[in-house]
Amino acid sequence: MSDPQAKAIDFHHPFTPYDVQLQFMRTVYDVLEKGNGQIGILESPTGTGKSLSLICSALTWLRTHKRSKYEASFEATASAMTGEPDWMVDNALRRKREELARKWEEREKAMERVRQREKEMEERAMERGRKRIRVDDEKVKSEVNEEREFLITGWESVEVDDGDSLGQLSKETRALMEKVGLGGGVRRSEEEAGVEEEVKIYYTSRTHSQLTQFIAELRRPAFPPSLPDKMVSREGDGKESATEIVKQLPLSSRQKLCVNPSVARLGSLAAINDRCTELQQSKEKCPFMPNPENQKQTHQFRDTVLATVPDIEDMYRVGKELQICPYYASRTAIPGAEVITLPYPLLLQRSAREALGINLEGNVVIIDEAHNIMDAVANVHSAEIRLSQLKKARQVLGMYVKRFGKKLKGENRVMIAQVGRVVESLSEWLDTALKEKGDQGIADSNMLLKGRGADQINLYQLVRYIQESKLAYKVEGYASHIQAAAEEPTTPQQTSSSSPVLHTLVSFLIALTNLSSEGRIFYEKLSSVPPDIKLSYLLLSPTHAFSSIASSARTIILAGGTMSPFDDYKAHLFPTLPPSKITTLSCGHVIPASNLFVWALASTRPIRSSSGNSAAALPQDAFEFSFQKRSDRAMIRQLGLALLNICSVVPDGVVVFFPSYGYLDEVVSAWQAAEQQPTAGGAQTLWNRLAAKKSLFYETRGGSSDEILQNYSQAILSPPPGTTSAAGGRGALLLSVVGGKLSEGINFSDRLGRCVLVVGLPYPNINSPEWKARVEYIESATLARLRDGAGESESVGKEEAMALAKQAARDFYENACMRAVNQSIGRAIRHRGDYAAVVLVDRRFGTQRIQEKLPGWIKGGLVEGSDKKGLQGLMGGLSGFFKGKRG
Repeated sequence: MSDPQAKAIDFHHPFTPYDVQLQFMRTVYDVLEKGNGQIGILESPTGTGKSLSLICSALTWLRTHKRSKYEASFEATASAMTGEPDWMVDNALRRKREELARKWEEREKAMERVRQREKEMEERAMERGRKRIRVDDEKVKSEVNEEREFLITGWESVEVDDGDSLGQLSKETRALMEKVGLGGGVRRSEEEAGVEEEVKIYYTSRTHSQLTQFIAELRRPAFPPSLPDKMVSREGDGKESATEIVKQLPLSSRQKLCVNPSVARLGSLAAINDRCTELQQSKEKCPFMPNPENQKQTHQFRDTVLATVPDIEDMYRVGKELQICPYYASRTAIPGAEVITLPYPLLLQRSAREALGINLEGNVVIIDEAHNIMDAVANVHSAEIRLSQLKKARQVLGMYVKRFGKKLKGENRVMIAQVGRVVESLSEWLDTALKEKGDQGIADSNMLLKGRGADQINLYQLVRYIQESKLAYKVEGYASHIQAAAEEPTTPQQTSSSSPVLHTLVSFLIALTNLSSEGRIFYEKLSSVPPDIKLSYLLLSPTHAFSSIASSARTIILAGGTMSPFDDYKAHLFPTLPPSKITTLSCGHVIPASNLFVWALASTRPIRSSSGNSAAALPQDAFEFSFQKRSDRAMIRQLGLALLNICSVVPDGVVVFFPSYGYLDEVVSAWQAAEQQPTAGGAQTLWNRLAAKKSLFYETRGGSSDEILQNYSQAILSPPPGTTSAAGGRGALLLSVVGGKLSEGINFSDRLGRCVLVVGLPYPNINSPEWKARVEYIESATLARLRDGAGESESVGKEEAMALAKQAARDFYENACMRAVNQSIGRAIRHRGDYAAVVLVDRRFGTQRIQEKLPGWIKGGLVEGSDKKGLQGLMGGLSGFFKGKRG
């Protein structure tokens, strides 16, 4: 049954929503309505229209919220005129309504004209062929003035604004940007302030392709205007409600939006950032930078993007056509935008938000694909550097100093010498570690800079110098110039983007200056020729890094297809929030219950309980793929025989996920070995017997996932003549890895995934230095929270606190495993008409603790007591499930 409350709200869904979609939208709406730091952690399986549901609920709430704010302002005006004659109050309110309505309608008409102009341009372009862009690639210079291009000029050691770490701007450039309405803290005219949206929705996802899909969905619904009905004029008979286009703005990096050919061709993000900001500080200005002369194009860019719901490609195209920089011009559209889309790194880094002029205070943050948000926070704050990169850095610095050393001013010489000492110290430490025993471990950060007196260097000042002087760009640009000249290239001069070693060094030094109890530095030897070794900075907990978002946003929605288990998000992203501030929801699927079959296969034989103790009754052939037991050849053979039986009744595609690449290789080798007891048909291997049932494919660590998926799909959808994959036919079997390339982002919908098996529980390596550090940190952080929370009452004893801390670490470790399992399971069911079986092969899947960490829709489809019924019970269940579904 659907929620009657949900039906009371018109979410303006372009289709008739399913009950689970109504439940999801109502929950989002309620969390947004509560505001005041509310958090929603919501799970809606892939294939249930999650993105569209997010859009409809969030935009419905936003428009309703804005309408209520307008109404409240009128009530405030009326209250302020208490005691005045009614006609005066009525006139004042009428004038206020008319003025707001006039501004709204003028804005909407202007945007409609922009949309019409865009449409006419598209139609003309289709008739005459694509309009030629007026920006031509920069011609190759026959000669390069090396001193002008690469020599570092004056640098002053002054205080800077830490917020703009993506590239410092000169005071002149900042002043110029303020004149045209760019940058933070800019005074806007009263007219512009009138159209600024008070509450914005910041929507972020992992990749640009996911954001592009979201924007395509955003174009589907139509929402009522933000003004109350009585303030919006009606045309015609007035029966149709007016609508208002969603004002959406996509933000991205310079790498995606730069329209200056001489800068964009540099390739790497770091090089593009440096060259862009250098142009702003030099006499050679970027011609595309917004300035008073091109203010008309800047405003035209703003109006166009707010009128057309653009994606990143549209932003780039409009910028090119208007000869204006989309990266900077987009900031003029931020005040008028209702929805701002941006990738994870631009939201999760405070410096990136401040550089773009993003203020989350009082606004809504929606994080989609949030199952990996904690890893994403760690990734944007991580850094690594290799010994081979340090050697290259030393080489290019040497080339640069040899050419320009005598022309450098005193302070520049000192700072470049300090960079060299840091490079030497890190190189010496890694060189020593490479020769010692042990392939990996934790590095003492205090020892990394002991060599060459580098520990006496002010790293904060050194990092700032490299960023402001554009040393990395200058040095690497000069090295590329020398290399290009030596090779006599036939293509335009291009700075290498493959290994910007000094930019890599800066990232690592920033990590060194930001070391805290939440971070560790690790070393790891690499299996390469020649031998190499790397240093990596790892953020052990996202709590502090995420706190600037958690403490400022009005509301945060974490949404994903497989968010279970939920506990980690509460404990590590919002550890201080009371339960009343956090709403969780695990939606069911849109498919009917008859389209899902979930089975926990604990053993080939049925398990009979002995005196109510099922654990004591486990047979010797129970499936348990723990690290200690998974190499048992008899169990691997039983797994192969079980899979052989499954392939006999499951049509089309079967996908099996293993805990690791190493174990997958081990299993395949065992199945390919000759059977000690040949079958009646001869000495066939298990591998050959499986190949007789279905075409075989398996994922390798360095292989191409696209090629494997293409061949697997072709074997099912377009099989060779005589090998049809129809009911009872051949089909294909794909052996993959949990956490591998095929376990996330790949859809095994319909015939490609009629059965998904998960073999064992893919726990991370608890003995690795990274996981040892994580466990140690979680235990110490939990103890600290318990100690601070207990206060003087000391309600938690020492032994109890230690037990709770160890349990918190165990939960985090197990939750990481189950999130990976849940992601793999979610590959099968992708839409309402889809159907699939899920087989969880390990006795531990029969335990309540593990089952509680499965998504709600999977738990709902789990056959009760299946872990006791063995392979025979599974085969009967599968036969019944697929009966009548074939064809």
